[in-house]
This record gives sequence, structure tokens and C-alpha cells, in this order.
Amino acid sequence: MLVNVVKSKIHRVKVTGAELHYIGSITIDEDLMDASKIIEGERVQIVNVTNGERLETYAIPGPRNSGEITLNGAAARKVAKGDILILITYAFMELDEAKEFKPTLCFPNEETNLLK
Repeated sequence: MLVNVVKSKIHRVKVTGAELHYIGSITIDEDLMDASKIIEGERVQIVNVTNGERLETYAIPGPRNSGEITLNGAAARKVAKGDILILITYAFMELDEAKEFKPTLCFPNEETNLLK
């Protein structure tokens, strides 16, 4: 049996932009993607702490050390610049593996979105 567990999380980042007329996705500073083990194209659940919205999209890398967190396409309607988000990814694993697995947690600076 496979179970779906938290693979990684970027905890409390600030939205730096919202681009409605873009194909879609969330742009994430590539340093944050590396630190949280999120890969390009991976499905990301977005939890908006500021307004309670939850949505899913996919990750694309933004410039390194930029702190960029931009929601693109229709997702841009669910956030405002300055909102605080939690970004979560999940993975399917065998039950025994999932019991031992520890997710990668990333806690960037909440003001700059940069790694401490």
C-alpha cells in the first residue's frame, strides 16, 4: 500500500509578486527550492496564512538569492503581495518507508525569504 506523506515544506514566505497574465505556476527562489528539495515542475500545495486560501500549482525556479515567491496565472487571484504562505509538497511511499521518512523543512527569513 502507498501512502501520501509530506515530502517538504517551506514555512512562512512572503509573496513578492502576482502575475495574472502568465501561463501558470509558482516561481520560487531556486535556493529555496534546493533547500526544501522541491524540483522544477513538482506539484506544490500553497496555504495562504493571510487569507486562508489553499490551492495547488507547480514549481518553477526563480533567480537564486532573490527571495522571489510569485504566483502566476489564475493563482495570482488567490494572493496579494505581502501575504504569508506555507508551501508543501507530498510523496507517495510504501507504508514502512513512510513511517521512517522525515520531511525536509525550510524556515527562511520571513521578511526577505532568504535562507538564514
